[in-house]
Amino acid sequence: MISGAKAAVELAAKICTEKGAKRALMLQVSAPFHSALMGPAAEIMREALAGVAKSAPAVPVVSNVTVTPTSDPDEIARRLVQQVTGRVRWRETVEWFGANGVTTLYEVGAGKVLSGLARRINREIATGAIGTAAEVEAALAALG
Repeated sequence: MISGAKAAVELAAKICTEKGAKRALMLQVSAPFHSALMGPAAEIMREALAGVAKSAPAVPVVSNVTVTPTSDPDEIARRLVQQVTGRVRWRETVEWFGANGVTTLYEVGAGKVLSGLARRINREIATGAIGTAAEVEAALAALG
């Protein structure tokens, strides 16, 4: 994936297709996420997280920044900040999930882009999208 200023990403997509890429799809996003252009937002997030009480999660968190699990709350906060400007390692993350016994992924929020990408990477992992309160309830019920 490529992220950055819209005109630069459009040019990169054009060059990729001219060089033989099967397709270059522009995602409809509201900001240049996962690029250096998000530096100010990363700093705001860092400051906001500094003032939040944190505790260890029930299960380790695997970030797209490192593709390694951690239960350290401060490390999770650091990785959240890094993710704002860092590259997305989604393929590696889904591969890690598959190699480590993850059988179901839920995409939380609007849309199903990541669920679709995950299915293409590893068809053995079931996916679901959670975008409404009813979908949250259904997912929690399915988890037992």
